[in-house]
Amino acid sequence: MKKLVLQTAVEVYTDLSELTETDQQLILLARASLDDSYSPYSQFQVGAGLLLQNGKMIGGSNQENASYPLCLCAERVALSAAASQYAQVPIMTIAVTARNPKKPLSQPISPCGACRQVIFETEQKYLQDIRIILQGEMGDVYVLNSAKDLLPLSFEGSFLF
Repeated sequence: MKKLVLQTAVEVYTDLSELTETDQQLILLARASLDDSYSPYSQFQVGAGLLLQNGKMIGGSNQENASYPLCLCAERVALSAAASQYAQVPIMTIAVTARNPKKPLSQPISPCGACRQVIFETEQKYLQDIRIILQGEMGDVYVLNSAKDLLPLSFEGSFLF
């Protein structure tokens, strides 16, 4: 038997001011996108902001449906918008935040498994990593270098051939 040890490095910032101006702008875009969330059932609002290689920034918010499996996560909304508007432009960074009116979120939230897979496959599409910035409504900011840090044993398209 062998043992496989998986490790993830996460940079932790205690204040937004420690981030670059561009990263701060992405978090602010993700926060602004919270207002576009359609979450009448859970009231859990999620916002995302993307930085493209061409310098453009795109926001996205979660969109709920009474049939929960049909809901769209903020990350996938933003990634789909980028793919449809700038199909050939790689994504450099994604920032994600959330707001819960039932209780303040003082720790970073992380993308769901489906979003992790989509971010990972977007990295594969452009042959480069996507930095991931995570924050709740307040508190620490986590920065990861790649979706592989969130999904270390990723399912790859190459498995299908």
